[in-house]
Amino acid sequence: MIFNCVHGKEDAERASLPFVAANVAATGGQEAIVLCTVDGVWLGTKGGRDGIEAKGLSPLAKIYSDFIANGGKVWLCGACTKPRAITEEQLAEGATIVGAAKIVEEIAAGARAISFA
Repeated sequence: MIFNCVHGKEDAERASLPFVAANVAATGGQEAIVLCTVDGVWLGTKGGRDGIEAKGLSPLAKIYSDFIANGGKVWLCGACTKPRAITEEQLAEGATIVGAAKIVEEIAAGARAISFA
């Protein structure tokens, strides 16, 4: 399952919900990936989740670390990291920069894509 996340600090709720849902999937034994695009790519950087907490939810830093501990993966869109000058050295634990070909390959192989717009 691939959960798309396009939001960052500008919208704590929309930044958090893909990670909440993906963590439920990972906890249930499903392969779960959060694909961060646009401003969501900042969430996969060191300190990129600091201070993000939506009303009624745990801080995103905790949700993220729980997700990684449960076997989840965080993919950052390469086309989105490039103009933001995000490099491998800046990535948080569990985050990887991937190209569009990898994403298309996973979906073509049967991964379900889920978006929180």
